[in-house]
Amino acid sequence: MSIRASRSGQALIKEVNATEVPYGCLAIWFLGQESVIIKGDDVTLYIDPYVSDYLEKTAGAVRTYPAPIAPEDITNADACLITHEHEDHLDRGTVPVLAAQNPNAFIMAPAACRDMLLSLGIEQTQVINADTNQWRSPLEGRKLRIQAIPAAHEALEQDEQGNHRYVGYMIELNGVTLYHAGDTIVYPGLVEQLRSYKPDVAMLPINGRDYFRTSRGIIGNMDYREAAELAYAVGAETVIPLHYDIFAGNAENPGYFVDYAYKFFPEQKCHVMARGERFVYVSARAFMRE
Repeated sequence: MSIRASRSGQALIKEVNATEVPYGCLAIWFLGQESVIIKGDDVTLYIDPYVSDYLEKTAGAVRTYPAPIAPEDITNADACLITHEHEDHLDRGTVPVLAAQNPNAFIMAPAACRDMLLSLGIEQTQVINADTNQWRSPLEGRKLRIQAIPAAHEALEQDEQGNHRYVGYMIELNGVTLYHAGDTIVYPGLVEQLRSYKPDVAMLPINGRDYFRTSRGIIGNMDYREAAELAYAVGAETVIPLHYDIFAGNAENPGYFVDYAYKFFPEQKCHVMARGERFVYVSARAFMRE
């Protein structure tokens, strides 16, 4: 990581720390792929933080642009949510550093990730299983609730105990409900489940899938059409596309998503985030008394 990139990352973290988020709002920073920082009130969450060069060094997977922050910059995490074990989601170069620098933060991940997390030196007391269909309030005294939602990274997969290998997260924080889908396609029952939560914000992958990528071992997701249809079907007020920008061989043009949403659902709010951008979502509840 260059000195220039590290200094830029420190500035972004200072921005996160300095951002005050009124009730009914969430601040979101985009780090690429499905990696985001979410802040509401006095809680700062990292989801799938992929900001190291571990994957490039071990597998030659070259990013299309440098990460906005370095792992060493992450000193403000209250929680880290991991959707599954793939290296661009559970980053072996980032998560151990995050855990060490933020010893009071918890790491929530599917049970399939537990052994890997422990092997990376993360304390067992920091790791929480992402049990699906169960609300959790892991930060005592803070208004945060999290529920893992089953994800089908082309298929739903469960172990003998019924634990899902892939998950997304429904997050209630600061009076806002946000759904981060992780890696998933749309499967039977997903629309109905998500609709019942009435998410304000839906963050959805759009890179799709096809025969040739599958033959190269690249597991796919919903495409931009499906993501737009899903956001509208579940009644999300605002939708943010993810998972389209880091690897040239598994990318998508987010403009296609915007064009499709505008053509078929012109009243659907959507936002494509710039690299390292701070986006503040403001719900109607921001203008009401708590």
